[in-house]
Amino acid sequence: MIARPLTFALVLTVTCAAATAAKPTAANVLDTLAKSPPRLMLTARRLAELKALARTDKPLAKAVRDVIARADRCLRQRMLVRRLIGPRLLSVSREALRRAYALGLAWRWTGKRPYADKLRDNLLAVCAFKDWNPSHFLDTAEMSHAVGVGYDWIRDTLSEADRKRIVDGLIRHGLTPGVDRYTGRRRGWWIHSAFNWNQVCNCGLAIGALAIADTHPQYARAIVPGAVASLPKALASYAPDGAWGEGPGYWNYATRYTAYGLTAMQTALGTDFGLSEATGLDKAGRFPVLATGPTGLLLNYADSGERATRRTLPPLMFLARRYGDPFLAWAEHEMLGRHSADAWHVIWYTPRPAGNLLKGVPLDHHFRGMVAVALFRSAWDDPNALFVGVKAGYNRVNHGHLDLGNFELDALGVRWARDLGSDNYNIPGYWDGSRNSGRRWRLYRLNSQSHNICTIDGKDQNVSGRAKFTAVRMEKDAARAVLDLTGAYTPTATKALRGVAMLPGRRAVLVQDEFRLAKPAEVTWAMTTDAATASDGRQATLSLKGRRLRATILSPAGAAFTSASAEQKPPQRRNKGVRRLLVRVKSGSGAVRIAVLLAPIRSQPGGNQIPPLKPLSQW
Repeated sequence: MIARPLTFALVLTVTCAAATAAKPTAANVLDTLAKSPPRLMLTARRLAELKALARTDKPLAKAVRDVIARADRCLRQRMLVRRLIGPRLLSVSREALRRAYALGLAWRWTGKRPYADKLRDNLLAVCAFKDWNPSHFLDTAEMSHAVGVGYDWIRDTLSEADRKRIVDGLIRHGLTPGVDRYTGRRRGWWIHSAFNWNQVCNCGLAIGALAIADTHPQYARAIVPGAVASLPKALASYAPDGAWGEGPGYWNYATRYTAYGLTAMQTALGTDFGLSEATGLDKAGRFPVLATGPTGLLLNYADSGERATRRTLPPLMFLARRYGDPFLAWAEHEMLGRHSADAWHVIWYTPRPAGNLLKGVPLDHHFRGMVAVALFRSAWDDPNALFVGVKAGYNRVNHGHLDLGNFELDALGVRWARDLGSDNYNIPGYWDGSRNSGRRWRLYRLNSQSHNICTIDGKDQNVSGRAKFTAVRMEKDAARAVLDLTGAYTPTATKALRGVAMLPGRRAVLVQDEFRLAKPAEVTWAMTTDAATASDGRQATLSLKGRRLRATILSPAGAAFTSASAEQKPPQRRNKGVRRLLVRVKSGSGAVRIAVLLAPIRSQPGGNQIPPLKPLSQW
């Protein structure tokens, strides 16, 4: 959701705190500016190193071929036109960015003039737009990035007239609106945001300003110090160990722009002003890799896509190079063996380390931070492994849903317990996340009714609810976590706990919820699934893709499974065929416990005994 602007007093606090870490000023920020272009991302020296390496490094040679093939497709595409989708121009700005990098890299690698000419035509086209949609400033920043890099890379091929048209467009549509935000002439709430808008806007503008810093230094002198002062607010969100509160989808977006901006500062100015020393950033690359289940699907929370599949993540190459982490390079090479490379893979390229670097990686992980998660699995390198992930955090985190305690589960190559992901961002009210009557919380995918959590009397969790892990225990043969969810359910419940355990033998998962109710109520345990469900009271059999999973109610006695459809009507996404497995328990005031065992049905049975139940206080 869109963040609110901070008060002036808090703005001063944030800015001054950042300034103590790095102090570029208008007077000194360009003292170390590289003497000649290209100075952004891919210097002439780095390009020469890569060309030499590509003669013997087959993965790099393949990555270059992938980018040139993409550039060849760009040669056949029509010029970009200004087209809004809802309030956003992002589909156009992101396509401009893809073309700038693909065509620019193809030109610089091959020296074939059609690539440079096509990029020139694209830059002229977007610079002729009436604006870059400053009301949705991500558009402005992304287009500044695209034009800045494109101009920097083909500058020597341009006529004086074309240079002027491109520079004038960059200044008029991108840098001048940016300066207005930093100086306070126009509202720039993202300067004080702790999430992806901060990185995208600051880094996109800085890249555009650095592209013309030799000829129009006034823009870099205003923008780069402002960006360096603002970025620590967002980079602090990686602390302490690299997880990202907006979910794995926005981890990619935010971390890409972090990598773009820090790389551009390093290549243009020889420094990133200490920004890459932010706590947790050195560990951030491990988060999306370890949060990927054996199905290839990420632990899907916040406004991630419906099928948040782990694919290529170019920032892993940047992080591997910056922090000397071979595991990240290995993980990205694994994906590059199956998918096409982007230009950023070439720019940040790190050779593939020898061996399988999953060996020795623990099966279980606990990422802390503003949205903490616990991840347990039975094995690596086994597509049929058992995997469960559960999240804490707070419901009003940027892009958050009302889903504290939500879990997802993989087994036998299938995701059984799933999150539906985001809905259409252009639905009216999608970004109205106000506490009491926000229209965001009426949307099924975003409220509590679609998630793998409990509800009390059918009510959503508290919009301002918070949750934390009170215990996470990871052992050789088992793992378990307990979350305190009380803040999500008060005043209806005076205590709310959820425990998620991968049981000894790592062949089944127990989900146990304990409430202390302030008054009689109906507690509903729920799990969203693509599977067909058949139940006979305390047991249910789920079937999907020829595989089966058994759910068993261990507590309370007499409770039974039911199921319901998760389908919705337009304009919301339909969720066609998705089901909800439910356990409804009517209880008086006081303690109530619901415990459900989830066990894949294997061809070789064994190890799925019914475990003795213990209070979560004894976990």
